[in-house]
Amino acid sequence: MRIDYEGRVFRSSAVETASAGDVPVGRYHQDGDTVWADFDGGRVVRGYLVGRRTDDDSLDLAYCQVLADATVVSGRVRSTPELLPDGRVRLREEWERYGPHASRGVSVIEEVSG
Repeated sequence: MRIDYEGRVFRSSAVETASAGDVPVGRYHQDGDTVWADFDGGRVVRGYLVGRRTDDDSLDLAYCQVLADATVVSGRVRSTPELLPDGRVRLREEWERYGPHASRGVSVIEEVSG
């Protein structure tokens, strides 16, 4: 069964975007294999991502976000899904940040139950 990302809400556990216990939350949408999301919370004032769902339900996405310190961050992320026993989805994100603070890393986001 293919994962449908439409209407799913994910919470980030990334330390670099958390602030005083508040973390970014992303609201995902899907039309065919096109997937996009908007997210905010923690240090993220506003963020967007857009890309494609691949044949194995992974997501190949580009992202851009504005942080609370006015830094604009952009890059790419490959999100690999894991279906949890309760039906929620966990995404393992391998990301690459572009620009003056270029970096790479791995983070995990998990679907919010509800």
